[in-house]
Amino acid sequence: MTTSGQGLFVLSGDVGGSKTNIGLFVAGKRRPVLKASETYPSQKAPNLESLIERFQQQHRAEVSGACLGVPGPVENGRCQTTNLPWDVSARKLKNRFKWPWACLVNDLTATAYAVPLLTKGELFALNPVRPPQKETLAVIAPGTGLGMALLPWKNGQYVPVPSEGGHSDFAPNNKVEAALWQYLHERVGHVSIERVLSGPGLFIIYCWLKFTGRGKEPKWLAKEMNEGDPSDVISEAAIVKGEPICVKALELFVSIFGAAAGNLALTGLARGGIYLGGGIAPKILPKLKEAPFMQAFVHKGRFMRLLSRIPVHVILNDRAALLGAAACALRHENNMAIG
Repeated sequence: MTTSGQGLFVLSGDVGGSKTNIGLFVAGKRRPVLKASETYPSQKAPNLESLIERFQQQHRAEVSGACLGVPGPVENGRCQTTNLPWDVSARKLKNRFKWPWACLVNDLTATAYAVPLLTKGELFALNPVRPPQKETLAVIAPGTGLGMALLPWKNGQYVPVPSEGGHSDFAPNNKVEAALWQYLHERVGHVSIERVLSGPGLFIIYCWLKFTGRGKEPKWLAKEMNEGDPSDVISEAAIVKGEPICVKALELFVSIFGAAAGNLALTGLARGGIYLGGGIAPKILPKLKEAPFMQAFVHKGRFMRLLSRIPVHVILNDRAALLGAAACALRHENNMAIG
């Protein structure tokens, strides 16, 4: 596909530990409009530049600027990515590809930019209550890692605030979770919430159940684990096949997820709503619909009533971060034009 001659595009990217999405967008009436996109495996690439180069060979276009969501903290336009051995620099990308400008944002900041733009069809309501207007929103997204972001309302718009809350402490809520924490603490020291609330985290929970005699692994399941992605295998075996050890693992994961989402809601006083992003939430939606998630979400003592009035939605659009990075790019261009 060649897009030359069709006007200026912004290039957006959603860099993840497993895959990287890159797209070309133009401004639309309500939100950026996607014109072309590609998905590449991140682990097989030596750096982000190689993927952008491949994309530009497939889609030749005049780019007015670029915004890329990257997994990790961004400092002075640079990010040493988490879960990937990449050193990403906005200045180097701008110079290499001869773009007028380029910027980096945390990957969950990119998702956060998309949240106010999502339609009802791109969301599933776990707690369908009507929120007050112009109140803070929040996003929590388990995937290869765990990301979080806040969106306070300021000067007539939502302004995403980056976070590395995924690396805060895992706080057990019952004896089973305390036993899991103790097991991990003895082996790794600091137990972050990302350690158990992520794709690898679901597998860790499963292994803990198996190794401590809390569940038995059938031979067919062990075979599937060796052949596929363990977290996907566990989720499917729990939801579709009802395999007991996988059901236990996923139910514990969902309870931890609910508690972490409730903690984020309190931390940011996100009365406007909590949004569950990332690749895992849509896949385990049948379990998220069940009572334990919302029970863990609101189980905060005196603040149970406040939390019960906060909307909770699952983001179904798997390109939300790509859309958000494009929205960030267009907002950046508008600000430059005004300035």
